[in-house]
Amino acid sequence: MTDGSAPHPPTPTGDEPPPAGPGRRRAPARARRRLVAAGLAALAAVVAVTLAVRGGAAPACAAPPRVALPPAAVAPRVALPLAAVAPRVALPLAAVAPRVALPLAAVAPRVALPLAAVATRVALPLAAPPVGGATHTGKATFYDSKGAGGNCSRPAAPANRLYVALGPSEYAAGASCGGFLDVTGPRGTVRVLVMDQCPECAPGHLDLSAEAFARIADPVQGVVKISYRAVVDPPLPGPLTFRLKEGASQWWFAVLVGDHGNPLRSVEVRQNGSWRAAAREDYNYWLIPSGAGPGPYAIRVTDVSGHRATATGIRMLPGQVQRSSTRMYGAGIATTARTPKPSRSPSPLHPTPTRTASPPPSPPLSTTSPAATPPPLTPLREAAAPTCA
Repeated sequence: MTDGSAPHPPTPTGDEPPPAGPGRRRAPARARRRLVAAGLAALAAVVAVTLAVRGGAAPACAAPPRVALPPAAVAPRVALPLAAVAPRVALPLAAVAPRVALPLAAVAPRVALPLAAVATRVALPLAAPPVGGATHTGKATFYDSKGAGGNCSRPAAPANRLYVALGPSEYAAGASCGGFLDVTGPRGTVRVLVMDQCPECAPGHLDLSAEAFARIADPVQGVVKISYRAVVDPPLPGPLTFRLKEGASQWWFAVLVGDHGNPLRSVEVRQNGSWRAAAREDYNYWLIPSGAGPGPYAIRVTDVSGHRATATGIRMLPGQVQRSSTRMYGAGIATTARTPKPSRSPSPLHPTPTRTASPPPSPPLSTTSPAATPPPLTPLREAAAPTCA
């Protein structure tokens, strides 16, 4: 019902929808309050995050800082160089274990030094022939050289076949060749010529000829205890003999001296007014590698007892035994020898190989020297089957 007057609009309460019509609409009051509350909440969250970061605590939504940081910051001991983490591993081996990294000579000098320097007391005193008449004890076995002259390079075994082979320490690289030993066993004593080397024989072990062994013991025994001594100035079978080796010439000199009694100390050859020393080889030849001229030669010989004799007129006749008129000692010593009458030696061209040392080398070839027949192998000895160790 109307009273004819215009109606009044209702008073707004804030809950009514905005009036329709043209123009800008105003947000309801409730919505504005909600926006203000949301802004305040966001501001509070920002303030809380800021305070938390400054205080060291991490918000729940933030990623763990140890993962986000670089590896060097997260695990510095892993990212650092190996030398910083484990310097004893990264340092050179010499710094960690200097005794291992140093040369062997610094750690164990007795091992790194040459064997001759470490064991000189073992190698040096043993290499000497039995001389001076001192009595030694040991054992004896026997063998048969089958007529060969042994490692001392004799043209043949002595006619009485009484000879002996010595071990390397007493053979002494040929220094005992030509000497004599008196050997005493259960049955008696025999005198033997040192003619050969027994490579496997220890000091004091004599390897006699079968004939010599039978003089002092029953061969059935095989091995017997003995005593022996070097013979000083034994009786000489005759004057000195000289044999120039096959292949010798004025450019290469090698001579074998025989019938000297005691072991020899030196051999010298006179050339151009002076004496030249020859070097003894282990096969008992005395050598001058550069030669001593065409000859004839004057040869001076000295033995271990101090006897000295000089023979002259020795000619260049390789392979032949030349007997001088000079004795090493005793009656008939002369300083001048007659021109020797050469005789062909019975030395075999192809001796039977045995267990002794290597054969002597051949002389060097020369473009100016005449052709020469190469020297044969040194006659060696052969062990008998029944020999006992």
